[in-house]
Amino acid sequence: MNRLANKVAIITGGAGSIGAATAKKFLAQGAKVVLVDLQEENLQKTVKDLNSPDVSYIVADVTKSAEVQKYADETVKRLGKIDIFFNNAGIEGVVKPIEEYPEEVFDKVIAVNVKGVWLGCKYVLPQMNDGGSIIITSSVAGVIGSAGTSAYNTSKHAVIGTMRTMALEAAPRKIRVNTVNPSAVDNRMMRSLEDGFGHGEGAAAKKAIESTIPFGRYAQPEEIADMVVFLASDDSKFVSGTINLVDGASQA
Repeated sequence: MNRLANKVAIITGGAGSIGAATAKKFLAQGAKVVLVDLQEENLQKTVKDLNSPDVSYIVADVTKSAEVQKYADETVKRLGKIDIFFNNAGIEGVVKPIEEYPEEVFDKVIAVNVKGVWLGCKYVLPQMNDGGSIIITSSVAGVIGSAGTSAYNTSKHAVIGTMRTMALEAAPRKIRVNTVNPSAVDNRMMRSLEDGFGHGEGAAAKKAIESTIPFGRYAQPEEIADMVVFLASDDSKFVSGTINLVDGASQA
């Protein structure tokens, strides 16, 4: 079943685990996909791994308005339209109490995770087809507190506000705007955070964090992608302004 047949999708953070997993599922559902990321080498590898004539990439810094305009304009130039925008690029920062948190790291997290999302909405929305879908990657950290990750939590709360505002502004055009909110995902980001949470190293840290999740494990990137496909497709055509947890009951 081609739930996204003839659709054109942009995925920021396209070389990361969730971006790549989502691209694979979008392609399988019939979409044409443009991946956006800062690291060209990683983008090239992702495109090679996806092995499809319907995927291409654009190197861009999501914190710079000219580069955001570039990826929006270039997508329309290449493929004629934009139907789906997975506004997914994000970074984690470090794990430190707020009194020790480096201000320059805070600024970088906010620039990527908040300004990058806002700029994406600002420049992609005007070029989207009516009836399209914007999905913003937030997190369970967008609905709870977490000691040591003040920048990340602040950013993921902030984009929920962006989503809700955009859902109202885009509603006259029947463009849906929602967040996907993963818990811990088995990927590079969690590897970088595990030691900082003070649960030991490697497998021991992972096991300790998994013990706090009722399902007893991390999510896989593909499981986050499944939710994104639903939100991108017409299966969710009356769903907008919502927070969509993919968290193994961790917020139940």
